[in-house]
Amino acid sequence: MRLRTVDAFTDQAFAGNPAGVVVLTGLPTAKWMAALAGELNLAETAFVIAEELPDADYRLRWFTPAVEVDMCGHATLAAAHCLFEDGAASPVRFATRSGVLTVWALPDGSLAMDFPANAAVEIPLSEELAGRVEAALGARPVWLGRGGTDDLLVELADARTVRELAPDLAAVARFEVRGIIVTAAADADGHDFVSRFFGPRVGVPEDPVTGSAHTVLGPYWAAKLGRSELVGLQVSARSGVVGVSLRGDRVQLTGRAVSMLDARLAPAAMPASLPGASTLPRAST
Repeated sequence: MRLRTVDAFTDQAFAGNPAGVVVLTGLPTAKWMAALAGELNLAETAFVIAEELPDADYRLRWFTPAVEVDMCGHATLAAAHCLFEDGAASPVRFATRSGVLTVWALPDGSLAMDFPANAAVEIPLSEELAGRVEAALGARPVWLGRGGTDDLLVELADARTVRELAPDLAAVARFEVRGIIVTAAADADGHDFVSRFFGPRVGVPEDPVTGSAHTVLGPYWAAKLGRSELVGLQVSARSGVVGVSLRGDRVQLTGRAVSMLDARLAPAAMPASLPGASTLPRAST
């Protein structure tokens, strides 16, 4: 059974957000998928299952080291990248917990993904709540909302504050949300906003580049800046760039990906019962 890792939302090795990708011709148990994701210990592992579907080409599921999640941008990008490397025609359509997600290979080598927009709804910023957020993040919030991804969106004073955050992750995990997206206007040409994402509650202390967070960030900054075409820079230690295009109630996320590892699982790691594993040939190196 073939296992790959891909750095997503970057054109450089050892940058962006690494994701595991496993392409299957049968559906293993959720327990086995969770165990493999925990073993890899990446922010997410994508499981691509080829099956007969009325409106999609593959089923796609995402697991962090701790839980299965409803949406993951960077692992979707990584999964499509692997399929296109294997010769799949563009676009590919994935049936997911968040509906059908379509990914296109663009002429310049980047990939474009169609996701639902998840605009944040403002939360009144009482002194008590502002103090709680400040205690968790180490910075005073300027604006607070809750996005459709079940994340808190927190705008901070400036990009430098976002970059220098050293949050109390135990305090962050006490918020009953998937994670906390922090953001501010960009301080450099070529980008419109910066962000970071903290999700200790779902086993991801800090996610290097978070595609799903940009389905919240896109509508927020589009409204603030009065533009529908934006570029976000996630300023984690690995960093990555996400193009964002608002299209009604959908968001197109654009990025690049780099293949990093192409291996096969040892027999001891194989699921006990599976109709079949991918027999696609190994990519040339």
